Amino acid sequence: MSPQRGGTPDNQPGEHDRAALALAEYATRLADRPDPVPDEIWDEAAKHFAEKELAAIVLWIATTNFFNLINAATKQPAPQNGG
Repeated sequence: MSPQRGGTPDNQPGEHDRAALALAEYATRLADRPDPVPDEIWDEAAKHFAEKELAAIVLWIATTNFFNLINAATKQPAPQNGG
């Protein structure tokens, strides 16, 4: 987690990390609810990140989900060792 944004000394997620993770969770599970990314989730993320940072987070979420879908469709497991 990013110490420059206030991550905790014991390496636990800070508020900004939790906001980004909540945004990722809601943006990934679009079919689970009628309002996929509620305003309160977006607004909380917007409290912690500038517009360009939010755009980068959304793009990273979309890229990760894209590759997950490709892997699922082609029955290719993602590497477990980060490479």
